[in-house]
Amino acid sequence: MEAGLLGWIGIGGCFGLSCLGAAIGMAANGPAVIGAWKKCYVQNKPAPFIILVFAGTTLTNILYGYILLMFLSASTTLGDPQLLVLGLGAGLCIGAVAITQAMCSAAGAEAYVETGKGFANYLMVVGIAETVSLFSVVFTIILAA
Repeated sequence: MEAGLLGWIGIGGCFGLSCLGAAIGMAANGPAVIGAWKKCYVQNKPAPFIILVFAGTTLTNILYGYILLMFLSASTTLGDPQLLVLGLGAGLCIGAVAITQAMCSAAGAEAYVETGKGFANYLMVVGIAETVSLFSVVFTIILAA
């Protein structure tokens, strides 16, 4: 079954909302990482390069949106209403997770710079948020199959 306008809105919306969430997230965690480095420079401390990881945590959500875009666009069994609901629902979830990850990443970067400890712990919290995106992808694929 070829997707119509509503189906393509759902398919494109899934990817678009995932990307939007990642971009909004970068607007939160990018400046936090830069601010954490600035704090180091002001205090004449070495700026830890490792916190750059926190700046990129939202990027995986773009990949998840793309995976679903490819999967949903190849569907031959779903009609427009199903594509619309699944696509927009998954995209909203993935985008919201990206924003949540960014908030956790911003806090993690700041905490690591202040203490020099706990990097793995902070990253695990970001990973827990990541799990929600993965669940969204898997459950969308299961529902669409």
